[in-house]
Amino acid sequence: MKKEGLMPIKMSIYMGKWLVITAIISLFMGSLSAFFLTSLEFVTKLRIENPWLLIGLPFSGALFAFLYKKYGDTAIKGNNLVLDQANGAEERIPLQMIPLTLFGTITTHLFGGSVGREGTAVQMGGAIASAVGKIFRLEKEEREIVIITGISAGFSSVFGTPLAGTIFGLEVLALGRLRGEAIFPSFFAAFFANFVTESYGVTHTHYGMGVIPDWTVLLFLKIFIAGICFGLMGWVFSRSIVFVKKMYSNYFENPVVKTFVGGAVVVTLAVILQNSRYLGLSLPLLKEAFDGSGYLFDFLGKLVFTALSLGAGFQGGEVTPLFEIGASLGSSLALLLNVSVPFLAGLGFIGVFSGATNTPIACFIMGIELFGSDAAVFLFMICVISYMCSGNSGIYSAQKIEVEKGIVFLPLWSKLKK
Repeated sequence: MKKEGLMPIKMSIYMGKWLVITAIISLFMGSLSAFFLTSLEFVTKLRIENPWLLIGLPFSGALFAFLYKKYGDTAIKGNNLVLDQANGAEERIPLQMIPLTLFGTITTHLFGGSVGREGTAVQMGGAIASAVGKIFRLEKEEREIVIITGISAGFSSVFGTPLAGTIFGLEVLALGRLRGEAIFPSFFAAFFANFVTESYGVTHTHYGMGVIPDWTVLLFLKIFIAGICFGLMGWVFSRSIVFVKKMYSNYFENPVVKTFVGGAVVVTLAVILQNSRYLGLSLPLLKEAFDGSGYLFDFLGKLVFTALSLGAGFQGGEVTPLFEIGASLGSSLALLLNVSVPFLAGLGFIGVFSGATNTPIACFIMGIELFGSDAAVFLFMICVISYMCSGNSGIYSAQKIEVEKGIVFLPLWSKLKK
């Protein structure tokens, strides 16, 4: 009875401790995200007004590759370093990761590299959380939890989705496992960080899926086909980046030379195509996908430029390009499947993301936060199908595989083969 009586007191102390920790992480992370998003908007506008800035892409990439090599320590591992730490690795997250990834990503966007922003936010969140964990002298298991809260804070504040940010931090670490022990600090870190970012006046763009169609067997079949396509696209995206990285590394051992050459390839391709729509964040692709005014193969264009940019070592994330590839693919499939364009663009927005990151629950919740609950059944269906069709390896090589997809069917498959 005495132990039971002390339980509420211990739990109150536990929650109070984590509220203080998450408040500190969120204050720094929310402020950095506000600066980051405002800077991206500024440099994107500057690049569009001055197309000649594209020439500087190889040089900016080479400069930051040198800075990472000279001063980055373990920061060169990027997102995977943060995920490794959250999974219990002992390798430290250096504080210099914050300025390197922050300004590396901003300059990549300034000069036209096709990258996203989630990777930068996750890395900054992980580095801040690691530093705060040291100040509070957290134990090993608590250090893992604090890194997870940093991931959630970074994701939430950069996309304006606190619920999805909460679950993303819990789900992204391992395939088939959700780190439920971190749900309390992760939620408040995601919630507080987003609040801090928005308190600076930063807003997030939202898109509408239009009228949600009624459920029919034919619509079910069409969505099932689209879900398979989204999952395969997620697999192609992750494998393309791995392929380009390996190809460049085989030819260029020096990361400075590798990134310079990779930047030159992106510039050359853009000049040959006389097309800048796939450079930088390419946010207009999303608007065009939802209103049906984009090109039929926009998803391929964005895929190629993103794989070439990230594969060469430029700083940034993968998620925003995944949104654009998914929405553009959904928009194109809508014409072939005779489905509402904004409806399938919205499903593609979430579906390809789910397949490439192996985080179907977080993607489903993000879909509800962005598009509303009216399409909840369709959003969940597309996330699950895409997840099942994208293979076990996603965009994060440090993501552990606790349970392989479809593992419950393997014994049956073995019996059928016999």
